Amino acid sequence: MKTKNLSSYTTEEIKAQLEEKQGLLKRMKFDHAISPIENPSKIRMARKEIARMLTELKSRSLSKA
Repeated sequence: MKTKNLSSYTTEEIKAQLEEKQGLLKRMKFDHAISPIENPSKIRMARKEIARMLTELKSRSLSKA
């Protein structure tokens, strides 16, 4: 998910996707701790997507203020 795509979503949609990604990241970390997952770079990509979503939410809250 790119930053360009995030600007087209509503704030509520971003929050819903953020919760989903955070749950997915927790599951991936847990699975990786038990036995190595096939592609550990997915963890890094999930963290970056979460950071993009948080950045978009922060910029929206600052623009409203």
